[in-house]
Amino acid sequence: MTTRAILLLSLGMAAAQGQAPFSEQFFEVKQYSQEENEAIVKKFHGLRLTDVVDGLQECGLQDVTTMDPKIGPMWTDKEKFTHRIYGVAVTLRLVPPQERGPSYFASGEEYQKWHAEWTRKWMAKGLGAQIKPDTILVIDASRTKDVGFCGSANAYGWMSRGLRGIVTDGGCRDSDEMILERIPVYQRDSTRGINQGRVAVESYNRPVNAGGVLVMPGDVIVADLDGVAVVPRAKAEAVAAAAHRVQDKDKNGRRGIYEKMKRPLDFTVK
Repeated sequence: MTTRAILLLSLGMAAAQGQAPFSEQFFEVKQYSQEENEAIVKKFHGLRLTDVVDGLQECGLQDVTTMDPKIGPMWTDKEKFTHRIYGVAVTLRLVPPQERGPSYFASGEEYQKWHAEWTRKWMAKGLGAQIKPDTILVIDASRTKDVGFCGSANAYGWMSRGLRGIVTDGGCRDSDEMILERIPVYQRDSTRGINQGRVAVESYNRPVNAGGVLVMPGDVIVADLDGVAVVPRAKAEAVAAAAHRVQDKDKNGRRGIYEKMKRPLDFTVK
C-alpha cells in the first residue's frame, strides 16, 4: 500500500470516528523521472525571463508565479549570459531553531563535537541525492537572518552533480569564491554565519514559499537579470510554447533594426 493510500485510509477512519486528523498535508507532491525533467527543461533553453513572464500571462498566470524583484543574481555575465538558468526545482525549507548553541566552548574539541551533533540533528539527510542534472535548488529561508546555508564548498559539489543554480529568499555566503566558481545564485543578499546554531532544515522536496511564490518540486525555474519566474509543471509546455512565440517575434523585429543600423548580428537575434 502506498503512503498516499495509507494517509487516505487513516483520514477516512478518523472521519468515520468523528475525529479531525492532528496534521495534514494538502498539496500532493509528484515525482518526475530524470528523462521527463530534462525534456521539459530543454523546452525553455534560450528564453529570456521576460519571454517566460509573457508566456505565463498568456496561460492566465500573470503576476502569480514571478518572485519578488529583490531576489536577483549574485553576479552577471554580460557577454554570454551564463548567469541565466533553467531547471526543475528541488525545494528546501529552512526554519529558525528553537534552541541556540552554547555561547562559550572550553576547547576546540568541545566546539567540534557540538558542531557535529547539531549537523547530525538538524541538517538535511538525503538532500544531496536529489541534486541531479537540470535541477535548481530553491530555498525557503524566510527570516532565518544572517545564515549562509550554501557556500562555495557545498554549492560547487552540487554543481559537479549537475545543479544549474540556487534560488533563495535568504542568501548564500563565500560570495567571492562563488563568483569565481561561476555558481549562479539568485538571492536577497549575501550572508555570513554558519548553519549550526542559527538554522534548521524543516523539509526538502515539499511545497515552499520563496520570494512570495509557491514552488512545488518539479516546477520549472527560469532566472536572469530581470528576476526569477516559477512555471507550474502542469502548464510548463504551454508556457514554453507561448514564450518561444514571443521571443521569435522579438528576434525578428530586432534583427530588422540591427540590419537597418548596420550592426553585426549577435546571438540574441540569430
